[in-house]
Amino acid sequence: MAHLKRLLAPSFWRVPKKEKKWVVTPHAGPHPKLYSIPLSIILTHIINIANTTAEAKKIIRKGEIFVDGKRRKDYAYPVGLFDIISIPTTKKHYRVVPSTKGLELIETSEKETNLKICRVDNKSILKKGKTQLNLHDGKNILVENGNYKTGDSLLLELPSLKIIDHLPLEKGNVGIISHGTGAGRLGEIKQLMKGTMREPQKVVCEIDKEDRIVSKHGFIVVGKEKPVMKIS
Repeated sequence: MAHLKRLLAPSFWRVPKKEKKWVVTPHAGPHPKLYSIPLSIILTHIINIANTTAEAKKIIRKGEIFVDGKRRKDYAYPVGLFDIISIPTTKKHYRVVPSTKGLELIETSEKETNLKICRVDNKSILKKGKTQLNLHDGKNILVENGNYKTGDSLLLELPSLKIIDHLPLEKGNVGIISHGTGAGRLGEIKQLMKGTMREPQKVVCEIDKEDRIVSKHGFIVVGKEKPVMKIS
């Protein structure tokens, strides 16, 4: 069983720092280790449906927790940005969204549990002209056509990964800061700044009537005129 010192745990895990020395660490998975939340910690410290890690493990191993429409039985499964957590026994559904502290869970409606926003982090051309889109949450999608670019977002149907909508990283669309200072704030894209070998591409977005420059990697398009789903 892998553990992490509690003093090193991200604040958004909400675990008491001095209660014990160790805490569960996320297993290797689709999200960065310290920008995700172990499934058992979500149950014990965030949505509070289990009092102890042992109780959380029992619930998870019984197959009562779904992430992105798939049953997850790994107590240390890393849940990350925009993942959907569903608990059919309680009829509760949650989405992981960016916040000033890192990540937080918001309750969402059942009708939105089969929808997810994913950013295209990179892409590669395969044989026979097909393109593989590599998404921020580790998912990969094969497409035959479509003008998809890195930094664009896709509205996906879960768990089929059918593309419902294409949300380009372009002027006029709406996005959310996903990392760093200002995380969780929505803004309208005003300009895309060209990157260099040393400097990554930046996005100029308007937040509360002020222009803000953010890294392309720390920004996710979430809609055209407004967010396509509840994200705050």
